[in-house]
Amino acid sequence: AGSDTAHARSAPQVHVLPGDGPAAYLSAPALVDAARTGGCTHVHPGYGFLSESADFADLLAEAGLVLVGPTAQDLRRLGDKSSARAQATALGIPVPPGGDLSEAAELLAGGPVVVKAAGGGGGRGLRVVSSPDELEEAVAACRREAPGEVHAERLLVGARHVEVQVLGDGTDVVALADRDCSLQRRRQKLVELAPAPGLPDALRARLADDAVRLLAGYRGLGTVEFLVRDDEHWFLEVNPRLQVEHTVTEQVLGVDLVVAQLQVALGATLADLGLATCPPVRGSAVQLRVLAEQVRADGTPVPTSGTLRGLDLPTGPGVRVDTAATSGWSPDARFDSLVAKVVVSTPTTSVDALLDRAGRVLAELRTPGLTTNVDLLAALLRSPEVRAGATTDTVDALLPSLVQDAGPVDGLAAPTSGTVVAVRVAPGDVVRRGQVLVLLEAMKMEHAVTAPTAGRVVAVLAAVGQTVPEGAALVRLSAVDGTDDDVAPEAVDLDAVRPDLAEVHRRLSLLEDAARPVAVVKVHARGRRTARENVADLVDPGSFTEYGGLLVAAQRSRRPEAELVEQTPADGIVTGTASVEGRPVAVLSYDYTVMAGTQGFAGHAKADRFLGVVASQRLPTVWFAEGGGGRPGDTDVPVASALDCRTFAAWGRLSGLVPRIAVVSGRCFAGNAAIAGSADLVVATPDTTLGMGGPAMIEGGGLGVFAPEEVGPLAVHLAAGSVDVAVADDAAAVVTARRLLGDLAGTPRTWECADQRLLRGVVPEDRKRAYAVRDVVALMADTGSVTELRPTFAPGMVTALARIEGRPVGLLANDPLSLGGAITSDGADKAARFLQLCEAFDVPVVSLVDTPGMMVGPEVERTGLVRHCSRLFVVGANLTVPLVAVVLRKAYGLGAQAMMGGSTHEPLLTLAWPAGEMGAMGLEGAVRLGFRREIEAADDPAALYDSLVALAYERSKVLTVATYGDIDAVIDPADTRRLVVQALAAAPPVPVRTGKKLPWVDAW
Repeated sequence: AGSDTAHARSAPQVHVLPGDGPAAYLSAPALVDAARTGGCTHVHPGYGFLSESADFADLLAEAGLVLVGPTAQDLRRLGDKSSARAQATALGIPVPPGGDLSEAAELLAGGPVVVKAAGGGGGRGLRVVSSPDELEEAVAACRREAPGEVHAERLLVGARHVEVQVLGDGTDVVALADRDCSLQRRRQKLVELAPAPGLPDALRARLADDAVRLLAGYRGLGTVEFLVRDDEHWFLEVNPRLQVEHTVTEQVLGVDLVVAQLQVALGATLADLGLATCPPVRGSAVQLRVLAEQVRADGTPVPTSGTLRGLDLPTGPGVRVDTAATSGWSPDARFDSLVAKVVVSTPTTSVDALLDRAGRVLAELRTPGLTTNVDLLAALLRSPEVRAGATTDTVDALLPSLVQDAGPVDGLAAPTSGTVVAVRVAPGDVVRRGQVLVLLEAMKMEHAVTAPTAGRVVAVLAAVGQTVPEGAALVRLSAVDGTDDDVAPEAVDLDAVRPDLAEVHRRLSLLEDAARPVAVVKVHARGRRTARENVADLVDPGSFTEYGGLLVAAQRSRRPEAELVEQTPADGIVTGTASVEGRPVAVLSYDYTVMAGTQGFAGHAKADRFLGVVASQRLPTVWFAEGGGGRPGDTDVPVASALDCRTFAAWGRLSGLVPRIAVVSGRCFAGNAAIAGSADLVVATPDTTLGMGGPAMIEGGGLGVFAPEEVGPLAVHLAAGSVDVAVADDAAAVVTARRLLGDLAGTPRTWECADQRLLRGVVPEDRKRAYAVRDVVALMADTGSVTELRPTFAPGMVTALARIEGRPVGLLANDPLSLGGAITSDGADKAARFLQLCEAFDVPVVSLVDTPGMMVGPEVERTGLVRHCSRLFVVGANLTVPLVAVVLRKAYGLGAQAMMGGSTHEPLLTLAWPAGEMGAMGLEGAVRLGFRREIEAADDPAALYDSLVALAYERSKVLTVATYGDIDAVIDPADTRRLVVQALAAAPPVPVRTGKKLPWVDAW
């Protein structure tokens, strides 16, 4: 594309992209192919087309190429205006009032509103709305120019547009001066100055500081845009790329930003470049955008056509002209109308001196054969209003006095620049309202120009093959006698189904269970539900959007296409987005009715693509993992080992980013088992058999012949701790998965609880009598909200997700019924991993302490007790979620400290019940060790021992301990729940997350 342009003629290698116009430059695969063919290692994205595409960055990385720019994660984090705005808010950076479109009507009550596309740029995808009647069309226009989400913000009148140039090396970030870009027509920049004139030093410093904080850890060039009025500023957006106006910053700093950008991409640090701090600003500079257009008095740009018959460029000290235009060049209406950037710099900071010189330089520019906006630029440079300090409203206010209005378009106008591909009317034709008159092609899409009302064609001004600019007149109409009803549109049968749609309906019907009745009967005969039945039960009705349903198995070389369509729908894995209790989620399910739920090449590729969606949208995920592992019968993919499959890595990388729940029912072997085992929580039914190798792999390894049910039955995994929750059947598994999703995603719920006075009687008065700590958990939590995890593994340590007044909490407790509540290696691991899970997803923790300490003795030391118990200290000490500790009875030694994050002063609040006793070690042991000689010498050793223990108990009672300040309060057990709620309410709010809080949550 564009092989006859100056840049192509001067390049040592030229690779012609397939396609035509902008579409060619928007084909990421074609660009990657060209880069690889040319032997490139790095790809510079420029400042248009795919320069802000995270998907393009991902594609380059997959091809082993480096984007000369930020990471894909930063492109997603900062290139989306809504995401960037949320991060600015979280950092305390002011933003204009506004939010999603639901707030637009309320905002309009206070004045005009800016409606903007989250992914727009350069003024595209942006409209100013003054009344609710304009909102729908403005949103549609935004989406036409920049497809995607749209949000609304208050229009801040009388503000300056100031932006800060930023460079980062992936670790450090520096603000490289600022620019004023207030001179805009219809929110598109015309003139930029650096540095921004007249900014108070304190305000300039605040802008730089906010820009650096927002782009912490950023790599490459970026620009943070602000609105400034008086001494206030508001964050607008981030451009995570090189900008058109970078030239003025280069001129005042003496730094080639593009070279710096390339050096960073090659591994240089800011220190290496001498840019750890911003170089001193030298003088001032202005950039003038010379465009092949004229501007109407209302601000509408009208592209101009023509051919350059020569080109005279200004020269001299402090003059720079960036252009690709040469004699014989004609602007292409499908691209931006920029002809040249005229950049003028002076050693002074005087705005008048700078603009005077810029005016003289601009007068030297000649573009014979091509009309440009040079006259408008010259008028702006002379304007007193501009020199006094322009705002974003200045140009639009001045236009009526600066330009000669060309009048309205005479006839139906082209809605976009494009090529005429069809003219469907002729002069004299009578047309109906809505009838298609002309078809335009732009970027491989057809745009229909339709009659706004019934009329007669007076003239056709367009011809097939003609390229026309946006706004060009295409057809003139005159009124006809009568009304639109007299020339009514043809009746439309809303129930009509075209053949292409009928085929889609047929193909989609093959996804349903009804298309596989025999397989479904087999599943139901085992008391099981199908994959699609489980998915439908899990998600909110009507909310499921399936991804890749029309996929078939990669076996075209051995089976007919029609057979694959009929028998291998979705390649045996259902994937899609939905909502659960109104919260967005992702769902994946291997489908046992299709090739026994085995993992195929096509299904893996679909899962990889879908897990990318999960990561970018941060969707909590449920994966129904039943199936037999990899499928050996796929033939269409040329592989040797098949070990390059990326599904397991993609699934593992989600650890710590989003809650991940695996549901296992029936046979789950090999790759399917790896999916389940990598999840945060595993829910399983009684008929589950789970193993890293199935019967075939075991037999193939010479290890014997086993039935599937013998490999890894549920009882084995409950005892080993591999399964978190056992449930009765598929229906119960779905209910549990929904509850766990809500607990980890923080979904609010209504609640009720038991009479808290019942807690007063749970702990016996006899300090030696065991009791069930699970009774405390059940009473303290909201009724029916407790889901205990791994209950039969390390039973002396209770870990559970629950609710208190509808808020999710993690409950950690020692169970005196198992080893008196002593902490073993397994118990410490179980608790540490549970705390990781709570930390990763911002679930506060309530620790119920009743332990004599760590388990001791030679046998337990053989389990690696030192390391395992120390793990609990390390994880607990690094918690940032609120931790509330409640001493129920015994709190002794290192075990008690580990249950409280390492110390009684680590929790947000440390409470004790009246039966509580605390000390550095158990009372009996302390007395035996500390008073051994006295007891042995006593006339009645037993009586002395008992009296010493009684004395030690008095000193260790929590009422005594509280007098030393080791704990915060001794309470009535009936008040526990109330005090926990109050403590959690006082904790700071959870910040907006843009990435992981922990690198991962251990699978074990």
